[in-house]
Amino acid sequence: MKIFLPIVSLFILYSTMLFAKNTQVVFVQDDISNDFRKAQVLEVKRHIQKIEGIDFSYTDAKGKLTLFIYHLEKAIREGADILLIGTPDASLITPALKKAAQKGIKSIIIDRGVQSDAYTAFVHSDNIEIGKMGANYIVKQLKGKGVVLLLEGLPNADVTQLRTQGFMSVVAHYPHIKVIKRVANYLRKDTIKVSEKLLDDNVSFDAIFSESDSMLAGVRSVYKARNLDISKIISVGCDYTTQAQKAIQEGTQSASIKFPLAGKESVEVVKKLIANEKVDKNIVIPVQLITQSNAYEVEPIF
Repeated sequence: MKIFLPIVSLFILYSTMLFAKNTQVVFVQDDISNDFRKAQVLEVKRHIQKIEGIDFSYTDAKGKLTLFIYHLEKAIREGADILLIGTPDASLITPALKKAAQKGIKSIIIDRGVQSDAYTAFVHSDNIEIGKMGANYIVKQLKGKGVVLLLEGLPNADVTQLRTQGFMSVVAHYPHIKVIKRVANYLRKDTIKVSEKLLDDNVSFDAIFSESDSMLAGVRSVYKARNLDISKIISVGCDYTTQAQKAIQEGTQSASIKFPLAGKESVEVVKKLIANEKVDKNIVIPVQLITQSNAYEVEPIF
């Protein structure tokens, strides 16, 4: 009997270890053709690989909301333990989020918010502040007078709405600032079409506030192709990519607002959830204005 009990205990321990299920973490992503979205997934992957006992996978909805919701519901149906979500829409994924919560699945919303509280944590930066920061810089450079092109991202993403809200709240105090809005969905290819049409229609402006650096890169490519000097236009982007850093250093972009990928911080939340530790529901990562004065010192996000 003295020998039998330890053998039984060892057998139970071995069986538990043998059949222990890895934590299933699925990143449901909007569109990996978007430079920022792709880099976000890669940052998560890089950091999550350091944690034992996790099976990590990700999806690409290719910018299609219906496909995104399908991927989200599929991950829920197939038994994901933790969801990382980079949504293209703030409201229409709410039913799937509620379904995940009812099944005990933890959801981490990354940078683009949702119109629901059925999630575990929201890791993001202050997008209203980003809009205000860009507007204040441009207004100062224009001395309160001029025409500004506002390049907006996905219309139904809260990131877009909040950045626009912050930007317009500042310029509203300057009656001699006129704003022209165009939607380019955070995609370079869409921005190229928008920029070409603006030039073809002889629409002129003194400054650009682009809600992503990828879109601003699209503007620069069109100007370069037409032998136009983009450096004469004040241009501010968001994200602070390597491409933006180089453009700022060369003088073809005025500034960028560093917007962290939030991948590393999201993985920290995953680690806490696995360890059954308490996590904050709202996690805000600071942003930073980058100009030629600090572009050589501050590392880009990717």
